[in-house]
Amino acid sequence: MSDASSPVVWFEDLRRVDVAKVGGKNSSLGEMIQTLGQQGVDVPAGFATTADAYWNYVDENGIRAAMTELIGKWTSGKASLPETGEAIRKLFLHGEWPKATADAILKTYHELSKRAGRDNASVAVRSSATAEDLPDASFAGQQETYLNIAGEASLLDACRRCYASLFTDRAISYRQTKGFDHMKVALSIGVQQMVRSDIGGSGVMFSIDTETGFDKVVLINAAWGLGENVVQGTVDPDEYQVFKPLLGDPSLRPIIARKRGAKAIKMIYGTQDQPTRNVPTSKAERAALVLRDDEILKLARWAVTIEHHYGCAMDMEWARDGDTGRLFIVQARPETVQSNREAAVFKSYRIKSKGKTLVSGLSIGDAIISGTVCLIDSAKDIDQFIDGSILVTSTTDPDWVPIMKRAAAIVTDHGGRTSHAAIVSRELGLPAIVGTGNATHLLHTGQEITVSCAEGDEGQVYEGVADYAVETLNMDDVPETKTKVMLNIGNPGAAFRWWKLPADGVGLARMEFVISNAIRIHPMALVHFDRLKDEAAKQEIAAITAGYQDKPAFFVDQLAEGLSRIAATLYPKPVIVRMSDFKTNEYAGLLGGAEFEPDEENPMIGFRGASRYYSPRYREGFALECRAIRKLRNELGFRNVIIMIPFCRSVSEAQKVLQVMAENGLRRGEDGLQVYVMCEIPSNVILAKQFAEHFDGFSIGSNDLTQLTLGVDRDSGDLAELFDEQDDAVKWMIRSVITEAGKAGAKIGICGQAPSDHPDFAKFLVDCGIDSISVSPDSFVAVKQKVAEAEGKGVLAASLRASAGG
Repeated sequence: MSDASSPVVWFEDLRRVDVAKVGGKNSSLGEMIQTLGQQGVDVPAGFATTADAYWNYVDENGIRAAMTELIGKWTSGKASLPETGEAIRKLFLHGEWPKATADAILKTYHELSKRAGRDNASVAVRSSATAEDLPDASFAGQQETYLNIAGEASLLDACRRCYASLFTDRAISYRQTKGFDHMKVALSIGVQQMVRSDIGGSGVMFSIDTETGFDKVVLINAAWGLGENVVQGTVDPDEYQVFKPLLGDPSLRPIIARKRGAKAIKMIYGTQDQPTRNVPTSKAERAALVLRDDEILKLARWAVTIEHHYGCAMDMEWARDGDTGRLFIVQARPETVQSNREAAVFKSYRIKSKGKTLVSGLSIGDAIISGTVCLIDSAKDIDQFIDGSILVTSTTDPDWVPIMKRAAAIVTDHGGRTSHAAIVSRELGLPAIVGTGNATHLLHTGQEITVSCAEGDEGQVYEGVADYAVETLNMDDVPETKTKVMLNIGNPGAAFRWWKLPADGVGLARMEFVISNAIRIHPMALVHFDRLKDEAAKQEIAAITAGYQDKPAFFVDQLAEGLSRIAATLYPKPVIVRMSDFKTNEYAGLLGGAEFEPDEENPMIGFRGASRYYSPRYREGFALECRAIRKLRNELGFRNVIIMIPFCRSVSEAQKVLQVMAENGLRRGEDGLQVYVMCEIPSNVILAKQFAEHFDGFSIGSNDLTQLTLGVDRDSGDLAELFDEQDDAVKWMIRSVITEAGKAGAKIGICGQAPSDHPDFAKFLVDCGIDSISVSPDSFVAVKQKVAEAEGKGVLAASLRASAGG
């Protein structure tokens, strides 16, 4: 137990109410040790100096008046920020420790070393400002942290430098912007036993999706070595996402995304004069993921525990000891960006036309902006930055904040979603693309570009000024409807953007989008990898599937995880996943695909959909699709997924497909599995009653149904005027199948483009009695309003008929 009058306090004696005493960082560490240790959350031991100790240092060295005078000269314009910061830091660095404070620090340090079982234990020395981590200010990276500090002299020197770091240029500027009184903010020093992550791994974790605010996922970044490289953005880390609602079931492994980062360097222990240093990682380290599945799940469960305890989304740092393999949480603070966004309103950005892609990386935010590049190599060249330009640089640290505030957008070579560039960009509300790898080599000052963060996890830098649309969606304007309005989602990377929409589920998730973008390899080329004749394709496939001895397993894992992000977005509402619906020419375009596809004159009505699934040409590929769905439902836990079979021409074909699915572990009705069929061929309408005996529901594909009803190739420019989804013949087809489905007790919806392009079409569908309408997310609000209007008119008309009849 710590002495109440002591200048130091053990973490175990602190609670989160002690912010004024030891700052947000240290009070939070104490809170976790006291309350969450018994729930299995491991936090390294340590102690903190108090705010009183800081002020005692200031007054014992007689520097309070000088600090006040220097700040006053700066705020009145008589001195520059660099001059002011340097002068105040010198006051601290040249100061002497009050004997009582130094004795208390060293005595407690030796006790900490004794507890650790070694002399002069290695510690992390962290800064914790007494005003930090407030709801509208994170103070992320504003003060310094010193790692691998050992010995009395080194410890006191690091503590002195922590005090001085309260007045770095960036910290002074940040406080001034946020309206904090410089002379009322104190600094507490946290001295924490080092976790040997220099020979293990470390990273950052959020209990919320950092870009969209989606509150049902944990985001984890990981790299080899000490964690400063991840925080600073000098390394491109691994990234994992875990779905929180399914973490409570120990039989499930709801890891919905794994992305291997380059991890080109790692920070390790150095010498006493230079306690840490960066070294290149080995080829094996770059090729491997830092965390095993069990470690990912353990960290995610800790994130949920910590979030639940604090009652808000959290930003955490973790480390894994390379000696013991134990995981630790070394820091936790409230997330301050997404938590403060207005929930009811968000903007939707959509690219209409664009130039060629110049570079790509991780998207931060969801906006699009065009502008002129200003390439800056060093923060020392701040005077060269042109206000309103797009900042392009290798990486950023807190010294870059003054430039970043003046930028329209930011593009960096290095960094992950939890890097400094990403955190500050979010806080400033700027779109950013980080971890491009080569932006500083391919872009140049004065070049016009468009930065797009609106197309999913991957952000794109396009040449020139793109044409894009911005729409503001207000959730307060969305009425309730009896007819379900669902979403069409193809891109897993963009799915989380739409989690706030009060949609009734996903009416169409396109499997082929995941295959063409995340996998890029023909499934049969993975099944028969060894017999591929195209050596160039074989080498590229080998590179993409590195780490997979079992090549087909790559397809299964990537497809299951890609679809899981869509299934998670509106969980537990239904998500209808359409099995692959490529045409043969599209399949042939996949890596290795040309060796397995026939050459057809008209692929649009050729070897596609259900006919492929039982054919010897593709049956093994379809088996991989089934394996992915099994993993998605049974291992990841997304039982809300419904399967949909496209382009099923006959009832006998339906029976064949269902049999092949059953042979691959997907039996209709087992474990609640529902199977729908696309209604896009006239035979589906004509024999709707018979099809309903084999399927749980129908989804009308209005594009193909229009094409085959009217005999018009939907891709024909010459016949474009004849292609009309609202043609009377097409409407007759739609009305007929809705009626027959209703009689058979089968669900029926529409996932074609018509309701998205023509919201008035919704009235016709409502009048027919359709169960659900699935639309593109950007037209959801408009369609929902049209449906409500149609339903209201329907009620009014029925009421008037009843009155007339009476």
